[in-house]
Amino acid sequence: MTLLVLTAPSGAGKTTIARRLMDEVPGLTFSVSATTRAPRTGEVDDVHYHFLDADTFVERIEAGDFLEHEEVYPGRFYGTLRPELEALALRGDVRAVVLDIDVKGAINVKRIYGDDVLTLFVAPPNIGVLSDRLRSRGTENAKQIAMRLDRAAMEIAAAPEFDVTVVNDDLEAAVAETIEVVQTFLESRGV
Repeated sequence: MTLLVLTAPSGAGKTTIARRLMDEVPGLTFSVSATTRAPRTGEVDDVHYHFLDADTFVERIEAGDFLEHEEVYPGRFYGTLRPELEALALRGDVRAVVLDIDVKGAINVKRIYGDDVLTLFVAPPNIGVLSDRLRSRGTENAKQIAMRLDRAAMEIAAAPEFDVTVVNDDLEAAVAETIEVVQTFLESRGV
């Protein structure tokens, strides 16, 4: 199983980069994460996330269904469902599975799968830019943004633990760099 793991502080652009990566590199498929948070406007269950209530999420943790999971914010869990990931990896048309997950989850996936994983950390140019991006999204209140910025400091400190750091100062340049790094990794693995 070949995995491409993208992680970043909230608002750094990892989801946008992951989507563009999948549009440009053939044979990639996306692993939909599970979460206990409520869907945002326009989000569809089993497309954007597997939206689970907290009890169901905990039951699935206890059943061993998660490859990785994290309580990213108090009472808000995110995780990768192992059965879904394994099913995706077995499809004949899949070169690699893309995961868009949090920092701790990414580190755990790398620990488990080692060289079968390419971990990419998408970094904002600085905290000020990240703050502006979070505010402009209009999806969180001031308290939630402050919480995300506090977490971002911890996440940015973990960047050296990743195989590659891509600074998203210019989206087109960040996408091009990500595509180049991924293609090189896939070619080195013969997939």
